[in-house]
Amino acid sequence: MLRLLGRAPGLLRWTSLRLRLVVVFALVALTAAVSASGIAYWLNRNTVLDRTQNAVLKDFRKSLEDSTRSLPLRPRCAELQDAARQMAAGPQNYAVLLIGVDRSGKPCAATTDKDLLTLTTVPDSLRKAVNEVRPVDESNRYAHHLYWQRKQIGDTPYLVAGAKVIGGGPTGYMMKSLATERQDLNSLAWSLGIATALALVGSALLAQAAATTVLRPVQRLGHAARQLGEGRLDTRLRVTGTDELADLSRTFNRTAERLEQRVEELSAREAASRRFVADMSHELRTPLTAITAVSEVLEEEADSLDPMIAPAVQLVVSETRRLNDLVENLMEVTRFDAGTARLVLDDVDVADQVTACIDARAWLDAVDLDADRGIVARLDPRRLDVILANLIGNALKHGGSPVRVSVRTEDATGEEPDATAATETPGGADQEGPAAGTGPAGACRTAGGPEQAAGGPERAGEPADGTRPGGGRLVIRVRDHGPGIPEEVLPHVFDRFYKASASRPRSEGSGLGLSIALENAHIHGGEITAANLPEGGAVFTLRLPMDASPLADDTRRDGSPDRPGPGPGNNGTEGER
Repeated sequence: MLRLLGRAPGLLRWTSLRLRLVVVFALVALTAAVSASGIAYWLNRNTVLDRTQNAVLKDFRKSLEDSTRSLPLRPRCAELQDAARQMAAGPQNYAVLLIGVDRSGKPCAATTDKDLLTLTTVPDSLRKAVNEVRPVDESNRYAHHLYWQRKQIGDTPYLVAGAKVIGGGPTGYMMKSLATERQDLNSLAWSLGIATALALVGSALLAQAAATTVLRPVQRLGHAARQLGEGRLDTRLRVTGTDELADLSRTFNRTAERLEQRVEELSAREAASRRFVADMSHELRTPLTAITAVSEVLEEEADSLDPMIAPAVQLVVSETRRLNDLVENLMEVTRFDAGTARLVLDDVDVADQVTACIDARAWLDAVDLDADRGIVARLDPRRLDVILANLIGNALKHGGSPVRVSVRTEDATGEEPDATAATETPGGADQEGPAAGTGPAGACRTAGGPEQAAGGPERAGEPADGTRPGGGRLVIRVRDHGPGIPEEVLPHVFDRFYKASASRPRSEGSGLGLSIALENAHIHGGEITAANLPEGGAVFTLRLPMDASPLADDTRRDGSPDRPGPGPGNNGTEGER
């Protein structure tokens, strides 16, 4: 019980506020009612018993004095019996026992109830006290006194009293039943118990009413806060009264109003930024097309140019390509940010898709592919190619050989048939390590969470890990044997334009490649994670649903599918590490 009482405050913290109010009100009312009832019962019990006891003892004293006054010093047994019957005939209705010595010196005991009151039923302590002779002095005028005590016989309480006639004479004992008084006290106890129960019920009802009065505004506030959290920024509370809850409602309304204004300002700025990037990218495409054409002509004529001019021409050609890749990547990013990126699904043999990606970039000699044919998934082949190109190119550019690509499947519970597959822990962001650099085969090592990318499963209302009800997942791992990813860089691998080293701010890539790869995984309802292996090297794990059809409709928001032209987002890799 003590253990439960000790744990009660902790248990109350896990209950609702309404229940806690009811319990507290009930406990206070129960404590007050029990205390009041206990005190009332104790006072009434003492009053009833004292009144009955005093009346009986006073009557017994007077009857003993009156009945034995006319008796001789050594009365006969018959005379004692008559005196006992005379005493018992009084209004108090108690049994009497008189003990004396007759004229021949024989003891005589006269009782009015042989079954109830005999010398053996009188407690020894009471007989000893009655027969004790006390010294007479100024503080004690009599050698004998009247003594009493309560005794339980069976289920009935009794009052037993005794006294010795002073100056010689019989010793008298009396036994009075207290059953009537006990019945009265039991009735009082039941009444107090019923009153306590009614007080408890009343307190619970009062607590319920008080809780309803207090909690209704709190519930409205909680509902409004949930609506505000769901994006309904125009939510407001109706304010009535001038109490603390009304002040809280006014504070909530002011906060919601300011939040709505702030969100509108930020949304307008974000939309303006997206329009600026999109407009800038589109505007740059026209002059870039002309510059690219000129740079290609210059590149073809590089052998006939002055050797002093050839390096400058090569620099112009490479930087033009890099600028063109950056513009294409920016356009792809703006599509994700604006939510206009859409899936164009097809049945894809994953092994053939990975082989085609590697072959198109002349990586066959540098990549070890472990993939069974016949694994068919319904995905967007162009976006899958973007992901694979960035992950494999990143491993080749920044990791160590050999690079191994494995393709497996998982069921809906996440169990993978391949027990030898590498394990990983999520990380994530672009980085620039000791071997930093970007190019056609270089994309940043990335990992991250769904919150880092737009156009992901949050937009489509799907889980970020690619789990589909009733379907499995495709798992593609890209592992290298390089130095791995610094631990302080892992949380930032997916950040756009992230540079892991401030001393190498310039590289061949733009730092957007793996960010775009992650966006393409998210739009499928999948995820990419990155980790370092205990035996060395880094591993990137791509998980996609085997069938992304439920997401295809969610990504088609404004017409025909979006199919951007070739660029670093679809035929190469791009990133910073």
